[in-house]
Amino acid sequence: MLDEIRTLGIAGASELLKNGELSSRELTDAYLKEIDSRNPALNAFLDVWHDDARRQANDADERRTRGESLGVLDGIPIAIKDNMLVQGKRCTAGSKILENYIAVNHATVIKKLNGTGAVYLGKTNMDEFAMGSSTENSAFGSVRHPRDPDRVPGGSSGGSAVAVAADLCAAALGSDTGGSIRQPAAFCGIVGFKPTYGRISRSGLIAMASSFDQIGPMTKSVEDAATLFSVMYGKDSLDQTTADAEPFVPAWRSGLKGVKVGLPVQAWGEGIDKDVRSSVESAVKTLSDLGADIVDVDLPYSNEALAVYYIVMPCEVSANLSRFDGIRYGRREPAPTLLETYLHSRGEGIGPEPRRRILLGTYALSHGYYDAYYRKAKKVQTLIQNAYASALERVDVLVTPTAPTKAFRIGEKVNDPLSMYLEDLFTVGANVAGLPAISVPCGASEGLPVGMHLVGRAFDEASLLAVARAYEEARGNG
Repeated sequence: MLDEIRTLGIAGASELLKNGELSSRELTDAYLKEIDSRNPALNAFLDVWHDDARRQANDADERRTRGESLGVLDGIPIAIKDNMLVQGKRCTAGSKILENYIAVNHATVIKKLNGTGAVYLGKTNMDEFAMGSSTENSAFGSVRHPRDPDRVPGGSSGGSAVAVAADLCAAALGSDTGGSIRQPAAFCGIVGFKPTYGRISRSGLIAMASSFDQIGPMTKSVEDAATLFSVMYGKDSLDQTTADAEPFVPAWRSGLKGVKVGLPVQAWGEGIDKDVRSSVESAVKTLSDLGADIVDVDLPYSNEALAVYYIVMPCEVSANLSRFDGIRYGRREPAPTLLETYLHSRGEGIGPEPRRRILLGTYALSHGYYDAYYRKAKKVQTLIQNAYASALERVDVLVTPTAPTKAFRIGEKVNDPLSMYLEDLFTVGANVAGLPAISVPCGASEGLPVGMHLVGRAFDEASLLAVARAYEEARGNG
């Protein structure tokens, strides 16, 4: 029975807890047992907090016994991507330079979740400093796809995606800079949701590219994603980029009559795997059957989004990773001079992909190249933001595949950075424009999951999630 319960997600497990048919301790023990059994092969978790998780589960059960439940998340076991600070726990960001770093405070999202009674199972593996689309760049080894261990789970939140897809937790937190929640969600067949930039505090998230990074949920259903989002969003004095926007109120609907779905003509050209295209086209047909109006829309400059991202992002990486110098944080390699200490600490502590991006960013920001690259990219970013805003005045959501391919084999693209970067082709636009986006499972290619990608209006997560859930329910019933 517990094997079946592990597949329920937040909503299903919460209902059983509420009705007294299940205890949080039983549920937590079931997940911990599965982690101990499967994680050595999957490498999804870097740290598992057995004792803390059981203590939190016992506390949740005691609250329920007293009639003092904290709500739908009370006693629900979740996993946390290892770039979010949990006080007193290790936070590596998938890097050797932070291998022994212990967080001295909580990230804001953890503070908020602490008030819900959620149970923390541990930290999940990730591409080093969230740089990658396959979770092959982790200093602690690649994460394996739950259906085919010879394939990648996507990245950089691959550990969280696998933890949810393999039923090692009820839900997980990820971070998304250019698609790092949505692309692994598509590869692993789960829901991945990136809210509007500024909706969720980044305080306590180890920064990759500060103007793109956003925390979000990775779940078994759209409803579960909304549940986690409803707890985590909101303005935070510790993060000046958070917005004081309208409250989030779910607005579920059974049909999509009156909803306009836009298909960006620039996104449906060459380069999409045949089965991926077929699956997403079938999903669009389902949206139409639900009553949605399907229209082609022009999205100028969208093809430039990937280029803009891979100029601006490395520039911010160059600045953000300068703090990891062997002096203030993490690993230090003693040397006779200060410069040698920097060089040895960073050289032995930071892996090849972060180094590549640091060099690209430093070059683009250097004298003589700043205007040619960074400044020009920021100007094109404004054009992209305006193009998305204009398109979303005519339609309610934009739909594309989440990724152009299914999960690829481990090692297939690791030595071809350009090919790897193209995995972000459909997801980076939402980050460049700062818009909410979600990936929902919509089919399969050779037995591997495919995701449909939906982008909505800024701070209108309710409408975006409503469309995604209507599709999810229709596909589940079909």
